[in-house]
Amino acid sequence: MRIILLGPPGSGKGTQAQLLVQRYGIVQLSTGEMLRAAVAAGTPVGLKAKEIMASGALVPDEVVVGIISDRIDQPDARNGFILDGFPRTVPQAEALDELLKHKHLKLDAVIELRVNESALLNRVETRVAQMRERGEEVRLDDTPEVLTKRLANYRNQTEPLIHYYSERRKLSTIDGMMAIDEVTRAIHRQLLALGAVEPKTHAKSAAKAGPAKKAKASKTARKTAQKPAKTTKKPAKSAKKAAKTAVRGPKKTAKKAGKKAAGKTVKKATKKAAQKTAKKAVKKGARKAAKKVTKKRAKR
Repeated sequence: MRIILLGPPGSGKGTQAQLLVQRYGIVQLSTGEMLRAAVAAGTPVGLKAKEIMASGALVPDEVVVGIISDRIDQPDARNGFILDGFPRTVPQAEALDELLKHKHLKLDAVIELRVNESALLNRVETRVAQMRERGEEVRLDDTPEVLTKRLANYRNQTEPLIHYYSERRKLSTIDGMMAIDEVTRAIHRQLLALGAVEPKTHAKSAAKAGPAKKAKASKTARKTAQKPAKTTKKPAKSAKKAAKTAVRGPKKTAKKAGKKAAGKTVKKATKKAAQKTAKKAVKKGARKAAKKVTKKRAKR
């Protein structure tokens, strides 16, 4: 997500930028901080900026764009960024468009925080009066006089960007006079509408879980419906087993009976044969004995 926050001094851009950074995990790119970091790092663009700043001159747009180009190539800017303090003029906006086009990136949204200038001045006057009453030191740039000058500069230099981005259908205007949390919610709704951010993850999960739960329920229903069929199989199995046992029973009984009968027959036959053999033996013995007696008598 790549966005620009527009609004006059005191409109709450800095506060909302910090909240967006926390919420979406993007980085806030401040031109002032980027310039100082580039100078400290000694990059080619940073060294050029250092020379210009040392001479007391304003850093030209092409140098600032070069510093932004280097910064958005860093890993922490891959998820997106909020540009703070840039662009301030239409030529800077055009240079930024060219830079993003060259990098194949697009600007997702330009959020304008519209405020009532009179109300802003009243706020500053009240705050300054309260600080003086408490004996606190008032910052030189936090006075109604300084704010009046800054508002005039904003109208002259930066306000034309509202028309520039409106023509390109990038501009969204939000009432910056609302409470901080209401402004935050309004920005989030606008980013959702533009497709710059996706709906909450849990809402996605819920949407995914819905059909999954239904599918699970229907699966359970199908399983339950199939259960009676499974139960009917059991009696059939039991009946089959019973039938098998019923068939096997008589067979077994017949086999047993057959064995018993055969055993009896063999026993009878054996007994009969033994009796017959014994009878024969007795008869044979009796005949032999009778012959001996006859021979003895004949000798006499």
